[in-house]
Amino acid sequence: MDPIMSILLMSIGSICAASFYVPIKKIKGWSWESYWLVQGIFSWIIVPILFAWLTVPSGTLGTIISEAPSSSKWMAVFYGALWGVGGLTFGLTMRYLGVALGQSIALGLCAAIGTILPPIISGNNLFASRAGILILIGVTVSIVGISIIGYAGSLKSKNMSEEDKKAAVKDFALKKGILIAILSGVMSACFNFGLTAGEPIRQAALANGTNALFAKNPVIMFVTLGGFFTNLIYCVFLNVKNKSYKDYLSVSGSVLFNNIFFAMLGGTLWYMQFFFMGMGESKLPAAMMAFSWSILMSMNITFSNIWGILLKEWKGAGPVSYTHLRAHATPEHLVCRLLLEKK
Repeated sequence: MDPIMSILLMSIGSICAASFYVPIKKIKGWSWESYWLVQGIFSWIIVPILFAWLTVPSGTLGTIISEAPSSSKWMAVFYGALWGVGGLTFGLTMRYLGVALGQSIALGLCAAIGTILPPIISGNNLFASRAGILILIGVTVSIVGISIIGYAGSLKSKNMSEEDKKAAVKDFALKKGILIAILSGVMSACFNFGLTAGEPIRQAALANGTNALFAKNPVIMFVTLGGFFTNLIYCVFLNVKNKSYKDYLSVSGSVLFNNIFFAMLGGTLWYMQFFFMGMGESKLPAAMMAFSWSILMSMNITFSNIWGILLKEWKGAGPVSYTHLRAHATPEHLVCRLLLEKK
C-alpha cells in the first residue's frame, strides 16, 4: 500500500472537481436548469458508463452487473437519488455563493457527515479505536472551519456593494446560498453511503479480473444513475415551468456547440474526482480507508478556494477602515468620505 500515491491520485481528482464549474461559467444564453441538465447527462450517465466499460476486462461489464446482488445495485441507486438532491442544490450553491464559499460550506458538511455516519450505521464505536477518535477530531475541525468560512462570507456580504457582489458572483445571495449549501452538504454525503452499499458490485468486478485501481467504477455508475433521475425530474420541471426548454434551440449553432462542449468538459471534470478517488483508495492501507472520503472532500475545498481567489470571488472581503464604515451610515457621511479620499 502507498498512502502518498493515494493522496496524489486523489489530489488530481480534487483539482478536476474544484475546476468543474469554471467551464460551466462559459455557457451562454441558457438558464440554469438547461445547462445543469446537459452537464448532468455527461457527468452522471455518459462518462461513468464509458469509464466503467473502458476499465474492466473486455466484455465483462454485463457479467459484473448480472453477478452483483440486486439489493446492492438498488441501494446504490437509492442513495444516488438522495445524493442527487445534494448535487442539484450543489449547483444552486455555486450560483448563489460562488466556487470558493459555496464549495467550502457544502463540501465541508459533506465530508463531515459522509465520514462519520457510515461507521456509525455499521455499528462501529468510534470512541473505541484510535482511528475512530481521529475521525471525530477531523469532523470537529471541519465543522469549525465551515463556521469560519460562513463568517467570512457574511463579512464579504456586508462589505460589498450590490455592484461588487454581482461582479464577483452574478447571482450572489448569502442567506439563500448558505441554507442551500447546508442542504447540499447533508444530502451529498449520501454518495459515500451509495459507494458503501455498492461494495458487492466492486467485489464482483474484482472477481471478474478488474484491476483494483478501477474496481470502483461500476459502483460509481449505479450511484450517479440514481442522482441523474433526481436532477432530470427537477430540471425538466423547471424547463416546462419557465419555458426554458426553448433554450436548446434558441441559440445559434456556434453558441450551441460552445454550450455542449463546456457542459461536457464540466461534467467530465466533475466525474474525475470519483475516478481518481477509486484509484487512490486501492493504494490506502485498510486502517485508512475510512478517511478516503474526508481526504477527497478536504482537498476539493482547498482547490476550490484557490479557484475562488483566481476568479476574485473574495474581492471586497478584506479589511475595511472605520471611515469606510461610517461612510455608509448616512448620505452626508458618504459625501465626506469621498472628499477625504479624493485628497
